[in-house]
Amino acid sequence: MNAPTAKEIHATLRSLGDPQIAEHSLRFFKTGKGEYGEGDRFLGIRVPEIRDVARQCRKVKLEVVRSLLGSPWHEARLLATVILVDQYHRGDDARKEAIYSLYCDNLRFINNWDIVDNSAPRLVGPHLETRDRAQLYSWAASSNLWERRIAIMATFHFIRQNDFTDALTLSERLMNDPEDLIHKAVGWMLREIGKKDRGVEEAFLVKHADRMPRTMLRYAIEKFPERERKAWLAKG
Repeated sequence: MNAPTAKEIHATLRSLGDPQIAEHSLRFFKTGKGEYGEGDRFLGIRVPEIRDVARQCRKVKLEVVRSLLGSPWHEARLLATVILVDQYHRGDDARKEAIYSLYCDNLRFINNWDIVDNSAPRLVGPHLETRDRAQLYSWAASSNLWERRIAIMATFHFIRQNDFTDALTLSERLMNDPEDLIHKAVGWMLREIGKKDRGVEEAFLVKHADRMPRTMLRYAIEKFPERERKAWLAKG
């Protein structure tokens, strides 16, 4: 079976759209003026349906994925990252380099938290596992919210390998970030570290809890027993 064309994929996505789901997504992803997702557009497709479409697109060429990434529709961009992640993990070294380069060259389209969270831990993290990770620190210093979230979310992959250094360093650097979405992501990564090594997370908290944003701290200690959560919150 031939891989679908970009035109065919876009047509499939339009056929799956549901106006009621789209209306809900506009609110859920904060698309109003001044909100983080301002101007984003939705067809109204649930994630399982997007993954079903992705399975039909496993062999599409990268130029087709690039077309999806450039779409004004949120679901098309999410689909593009699902395809890229799948192709990355099945590809040889040359393919992986091409996919990573495509991703980095099109960061302006990786522009909402679900698109970031689908791709950064599964594509960026694996690619940088054995490579120079300086790019993460450049993104963490970016004025772009999504680049900063990519930086911290990519460390999820390292955490799974019991490698906490970059996650902890980036958590420190993002401590005073103005965006709640970064506070949540940092707290989430600290919580994941705690699942692997509670002592490492607690050492970070001892040093920083008193100046961590409240949301970040709450996310970090979410799995602690209630009495311990209250004690940490009292220090925050």
